[in-house]
Formats: sequence, structure tokens, C-alpha cells
Amino acid sequence: MAFAFKRGLYTQEGVQRQRSREPARQVFISQSNDVFTNLALEDWIYRNLDFKTKHLLLLWRNDPCVVIGRHQNPWTEANVPFLRENGVSLARRNSGGGTVYHDQGNINCTFFSTKADYKRRRNLDIVCAAIRRLTSLDVGINDREDIVLNQTHKISGTAAKLGPKAAYHHCTVLVDVNTCMLHDALGSRIEEVETRATQSIRVPVKNLRDADPTFDVNQLEEAVGWEFLRTDLNGVDVGMKAAKNQRGFTLVNPEEGWFKGIDKLRDDLASPRWVFGKTPKFKLSRGFTVPEELFESSATQEIRLEIEVHYGVIEDVRTQLPMGLLDPEFDLSEALHGMVFGEGLLKAVAKALDANKVHVDKKEFLVDCLRKMIGEVV
Repeated sequence: MAFAFKRGLYTQEGVQRQRSREPARQVFISQSNDVFTNLALEDWIYRNLDFKTKHLLLLWRNDPCVVIGRHQNPWTEANVPFLRENGVSLARRNSGGGTVYHDQGNINCTFFSTKADYKRRRNLDIVCAAIRRLTSLDVGINDREDIVLNQTHKISGTAAKLGPKAAYHHCTVLVDVNTCMLHDALGSRIEEVETRATQSIRVPVKNLRDADPTFDVNQLEEAVGWEFLRTDLNGVDVGMKAAKNQRGFTLVNPEEGWFKGIDKLRDDLASPRWVFGKTPKFKLSRGFTVPEELFESSATQEIRLEIEVHYGVIEDVRTQLPMGLLDPEFDLSEALHGMVFGEGLLKAVAKALDANKVHVDKKEFLVDCLRKMIGEVV
């Protein structure tokens, strides 16, 4: 009797009336494997489409890359020098959440809806249902809303962006990812750091294919698409007959001719001012013993360097130096202030020391200190 106040919602007639008002469902499959292009496509769809009349699932896959959350620090989340040396792209997305590694063995799913219709759990249930249709593997959703295999290994991370009217939720699915590359790419070597950035939580991960060698990434991509088409707003499976009445699958080319303005979105997302320049403030600190030959004293001398970085630029430097190590008129803090925290930092510091005629042995010592401090980070 409690349902009598729901205006017939739970009667067969009420359910049919609700479904007739539901937004149509459609699946887009991106034909690009470039992470910046796919992130731009995701952003373009979020900004430009009306989700009152259509709910959309975007399926996309990338060449090897690391994607950090909007509020994360790339230097604490990833091994930046390793990525550069191995041609692995580093991207910052517009949603929050933690850092993930992508390659062709990873499927990315982005569910678009109105903010009112945003249901993360429903979307994750769709992915789990698709996996179960292909295999007997034990997959489920944990308290952190990750999809896990055998209640232990994470196979899917999740993040979202909620605007005033529109929303999207995206998740990854590990099918056959290069796990050796994943661990090396996410192995930051930063030490003694204080940061305000969102920190990723490291948990054991596993490929679905490791548990079932017959599992196929292309089959799963199709299965997730069909599962989305056959699932209504309440997460109810309405069957394949109903799914075939939806708008189906569309292969999309994320280029300017299809999506006007996408090129600029891509350029912005690929720019260092976004990838590195949006990093929240963080501070590095480390102490070093001064070699005896650089200082005329029988006592052990030490220096301590503290570097504060904000938006990818050195904002403040604090130094503790023994008297007489450097010319009193030379301010090391002032020399470092304003430098870009990046690949060219050590050369820039050496150049600044040369310009101030710091003795070559002392210059090499100071540069070596910085190399030990940040050399395996930038």
C-alpha cells in the first residue's frame, strides 16, 4: 500500500510511462588512440550535448599514457623521466580522482547524463554485468566504488565531474594492460615532499586476462556498449529487444570537422601549462654534507635546501648554508626563484651559478645536490 502515493510508478502501466519518457541511449566509440584527443572529445561532449533527451556512453582506448586527476601532482604520482624516455604521454584530466595507466589493453568508459540522472553505481553495475556475460569471473564493486576481481584485485578505477546541469562518470577496465610498464610508469622517485595535491591510493591490480586467458578486449568493449543500451535509468535490464530500439553504436572521429572547437580543447589539454602548471603547491627538502675540501673547517658542515613549487614554478627557496661557502652577495634563493620546475632546471641553475662566478667546485657540488634532490623527479 505504501506504493499508492507514487502515482502508479510501480504498476506495469507506470513503468511503461516512465520508460517512454526516458532519454534515448547511444554509444560512441572513438576512433582515436591519442589521450589528449580523447580527453578533448570527452570535454566537448560534456560542454555541448543536451543529456535531457539522450544519455551517452563513450568508449575509448589510448596508446600508452599516464592520466592524473585534475588536482594531482604529476611528480609525486608518476615517474616523469621514465615517461619521457619511453615515449609515454602524461595527461591531466578534468575530473578528480587518482592516477591511472592506459594502453590498448585498457578500455575507458565515460557515462554522460544530466546531473539529476547521475548514478555511479548503476554505471559500474553495467560494466560488471558485461563482464559476467562473457565469463564466469567473480567481479564486484567494493566500498570505494572500484570494480574488483575475487574481492581482492582492482580491475577498474573511477572518477567523475558534476556540473550545474550535466555530469559524467568515467572508469577504466584492465583487460590486458602491460603491467610491467604500468608499475614503472607510476613509480615516482620523489622524496621528502609535502604536498596539498590529491594522493592516489596504491592497491593491487590485475588484468582480467590473467584470470581468464580467453578474455578479449574487443569483445568486452562491445559487451559494455550493449549492456548500456539495454539498461534503463533505474538500472533494470530491459533486454536486447529494447536495446535494439535505442540509437545504437556510432564510430566517431574526434576531429574539427565533426566537433567544432575540439582542436583547441586538445591543444589546451596537451600544453605544459595544464599538465604541469595546474599542480597544487608542494615543497621538497633535503640536507647534504659539504665535502671537506670545499670548506676550511675541521667540523662537519651541512647545507639544507627547501624548494616550494606552485603551478609548476619555483615560488620560494629556503637555504641553510655554512658561512663562507658562497659569496655573501650571492643569494642562491633569489637565483632559483621563478625557475620552471622541469627538465631544464639543473642546466638553468648551473648557468645562474656561472653568471655569478661561483667557484667551479662549489658550483658542481650545489648542482649535484639539486640533481640528487630532483634529478630523478623532473
